[in-house]
Amino acid sequence: MANNYKPTTPSRRHMSAPSFAEVTKFSPEKSLIEIKKKNAGRNSYGRITVRHKGGGNKVKYRIVDFKRVNAGANTVIGVEYDPNRTAYIALLQNENGEKSYIIAPTGVTNGDVLYSGADADIKPGNTLPIANIPVGTFIHNIELYPGKGGQLVRSAGAAAQLMAKENGVAQVRLPSGEVRIIRLDCKATIGQVGNIEHDTVKLGKAGKTRHRGIRPTVRGSVMNPCDHPHGGGEGRSPIGRPSPVTPWGKPALGYKTRNKKARTNKFIVKRRNDR
Repeated sequence: MANNYKPTTPSRRHMSAPSFAEVTKFSPEKSLIEIKKKNAGRNSYGRITVRHKGGGNKVKYRIVDFKRVNAGANTVIGVEYDPNRTAYIALLQNENGEKSYIIAPTGVTNGDVLYSGADADIKPGNTLPIANIPVGTFIHNIELYPGKGGQLVRSAGAAAQLMAKENGVAQVRLPSGEVRIIRLDCKATIGQVGNIEHDTVKLGKAGKTRHRGIRPTVRGSVMNPCDHPHGGGEGRSPIGRPSPVTPWGKPALGYKTRNKKARTNKFIVKRRNDR
């Protein structure tokens, strides 16, 4: 469980922090880190394409092996905090001394030996093709295309379930409730992603959000009409529309943005919001 603080100040009253009980290594592997440049939500032209980004602590990127290319026995030599994601990462070392980072599953700790390959056991942290995984197993770090590396179910506490296998494809229920078709030759890792308590942590103060590189969001109702469709009026005013909208006039609640003609629609068996 997350650690709570004594209410010595107003911001401390409801603040909580992760216990870091799973973390066993407190400095990154120097050979597996890169400089991470800040762009503050700007594209290559310098224009802001994502609002409310900027500032934040300086961090280095950890090179995570989502493909699990190191086959054979890999020994866990440490579980670390990663500032670039909600999940923890585990440092592996194979028989040749090569090191790599992976997403740390729940229950994996120092000294555990993990395997990657079609003949691996059904054990948390092992990676193998979906064709070799029994139906009903909980998995994460799932590939969408064979050999591309895991793209689905990588955040803290997440786990998908293998529901069925037939005709060269599998049906996987994702954490959102969506059921998706995935090829049997795609790889997946057994188990649930670690750091389950992540969603119970309360930041407690505005400054912690700024440390993460997130800038304040201003309500449209306090802006001028030239800046937002909700703006203007004398004193507090209603938004003057049937439903809230974005600064660009698009519906803000329940507006579907997925392309109805998307090529991958045929792979979705059940939508996440279907009853």
